[in-house]
Amino acid sequence: IELNVKQSGAVFSGVLLLLFSLTQFSVVSVGAYLALAALSATISFRIYKSVLQAVQKTDEGHPFKSYLEMEIALSQDQISKYADKILLYSNTCMKELRRLFLVQDLVDSLKFAVLMWLLTYVGALFNGLTLLILAVVSMFTMPVVYEKHQAQIDQYVGLIRTQVNSVVGKIQAKIPGAKRKEE
Repeated sequence: IELNVKQSGAVFSGVLLLLFSLTQFSVVSVGAYLALAALSATISFRIYKSVLQAVQKTDEGHPFKSYLEMEIALSQDQISKYADKILLYSNTCMKELRRLFLVQDLVDSLKFAVLMWLLTYVGALFNGLTLLILAVVSMFTMPVVYEKHQAQIDQYVGLIRTQVNSVVGKIQAKIPGAKRKEE
């Protein structure tokens, strides 16, 4: 995978600026400010090009003509494809939640309960927007860190996985009716 540092930097900066803006202003305000900034830029550019054409006595036409003529409608196939993906994901989530909440597998339901209990502490420490900012920063930094330190990270992840499997095995052995999944 080839990285384009300039594009990654632009996307990272834009997303981070948007998220930090949302920590200070409401979604409506941020949306309105972004729309005003875009309108200011396009109106200024349109006026600049009109003045330039008047001074140079040229007739280049509307500066955004190619964009105005561009087709931007979604096709029925695209909508259908995305709707099918959303439907599949929704059904999978509902089946898994039903399985966890109705305790089809006691160990999996207990793992889910522990995860939800831990998330109550995470929720008390951070709000959703802070977690989203941390996730965005991680998405842009973790691949580089992993690429540089892959051997050490894989070694420690293997050790952690072994320990977790050992603890889960001991817990499953002590819980009556909990069957160990075949691996």
